Amino acid sequence: MATIRKVQVTFDCADPERVARFWCEVLGYVVPPAPEGFDSWADYEQTLPPDRQGAGFACQDPTGVGPRLYFQRVPEGKVVKNRVHLDVRVGTGLVGEERLAALEAEAVRLIALGATRLELLVADEYNESCQPMQDIEGNEFCID
Repeated sequence: MATIRKVQVTFDCADPERVARFWCEVLGYVVPPAPEGFDSWADYEQTLPPDRQGAGFACQDPTGVGPRLYFQRVPEGKVVKNRVHLDVRVGTGLVGEERLAALEAEAVRLIALGATRLELLVADEYNESCQPMQDIEGNEFCID
């Protein structure tokens, strides 16, 4: 039998802490505790060389079920569409107008956090409706 492995989803970005805190709000995730011996992540960051300060930040599912998300600073900006994206599942089991209402309510909440709405993908004979979005640095995701 194959071994099931945990995964971490890593995002390249310009401001790791800002993007991580956005995703904490989107998913109900939390910032992990600071390393042992430090009262806060800010205290820990001050011990790093200047070029490493702010280079990475993480958030995690407080229940331990979902994957850890890691955000790493990179020098280049985002220039093309993501090849992989997250689907934030808010409409599971819902169809038609009820699903659209759930997607809309979540889109409004996320726009208030700094997300951007893209064109709604309306249900067809194969797929239910979903709402493509972009996070605060332009990374695509869907409200599904």
